[in-house]
Amino acid sequence: MTGTERIEEGALDGVRVVDLASVVMGPYATQILGDLGADVIKIESPAGDSTRVTRPQRHEGMGALALNVNRNKRSVVLDLKTGPGHEAALRLIRGADVLVTNMRPGALERLGLSYDDLARENPKLIYCNAQGFRSDSDRAGLAAYDEIVQASSGMADLMRRATGTPTYAPTILADKLCALTIVYSVLAALVRQRATGRGQRVEVPMADTMLAFNLVEHLAGHTFEPAEGPMGFNRSMTPGHRAVRTSDGWACILPYNEKNIRDFFTAVDRPGLAADPRFGDPASRAKHYGELYEEIEKVAVERTTAEWQELCARLSVPFAPVLELEDAETDPYFTDGGVLSVAEHPTEGKYRQIGSPVLLSETPASVRSHCPSLGEHTEEVLAEIGYSAAEIAEVSVR
Repeated sequence: MTGTERIEEGALDGVRVVDLASVVMGPYATQILGDLGADVIKIESPAGDSTRVTRPQRHEGMGALALNVNRNKRSVVLDLKTGPGHEAALRLIRGADVLVTNMRPGALERLGLSYDDLARENPKLIYCNAQGFRSDSDRAGLAAYDEIVQASSGMADLMRRATGTPTYAPTILADKLCALTIVYSVLAALVRQRATGRGQRVEVPMADTMLAFNLVEHLAGHTFEPAEGPMGFNRSMTPGHRAVRTSDGWACILPYNEKNIRDFFTAVDRPGLAADPRFGDPASRAKHYGELYEEIEKVAVERTTAEWQELCARLSVPFAPVLELEDAETDPYFTDGGVLSVAEHPTEGKYRQIGSPVLLSETPASVRSHCPSLGEHTEEVLAEIGYSAAEIAEVSVR
């Protein structure tokens, strides 16, 4: 898709979302809702969303990050601290199905934009507030950047257990995971809204979301009371759990079960390892993952990545070459699937557009419009909710 054509209706066609969010978590969530067909109206301050200042960029206000978390939206600039700006926001919210915000609860209350304030204005509103910590906790007002949430939710400790140092994942994991949580929570609330005509409050505390995510496998022995072993999923916590060097690159070679292990070590002429009781059943493997990874690493350097790919495919052993990020731009798997494509932005020219990875046969996700410039649709949207030209001039921030 080029991002300029109009295609089939999306699954959320007819749903109006007000995006009162900044940075990545909220905007990424609302972009996904927009990809699925929702009409997303992004309310921005006169300074604009913080993603607009990220580098690199060709023109002020259109940072690389903004281009790929703000498509399929219309931008309206309002100063919520003024009477006219606040009233315009309320009028937009009165006609919306969903509001998504990551402003802190205290700031929302001061602006008269709390859930209680807006539920009175619009009883069908789904009010989704995502912030670092639960609003009923003593941490409710704390700032919560991605690293703060990784530290607060055990993610940095998982890195310590695996690497020896409590570092952060080299991606804004908490922001993006919580964005996906916002999406499925809002979709669930929309189903209920359609059935009853009533909205509800949806709260996505980032620390809670990340801890629940981390504990799926890492609760481990502490699943039981009393504990039947330590926390931590042994396979992924074991030293050596990493990609291995081949004779010409890097790959993930992952003999996973007894048959995989037997076939793999037989094929590389290591009969003793093929029959090694340490790797012969799940209970034994759980105690000896480190030795298994060491043996795989020793033989990996004996063949090229392509040779391993052919061998593992023949044996049905899980395998993948390590993708260098730059190679995604030319890898046919990703380009043919539309995960990465080159699009033409009205002001920014050619840019790489990250497509939706979801395939819906009847209501496909689509790119209907590119990231808007700051306030590009202010007049258009205000006119839609009944503002006259004179009123628009009064509200507009110059």
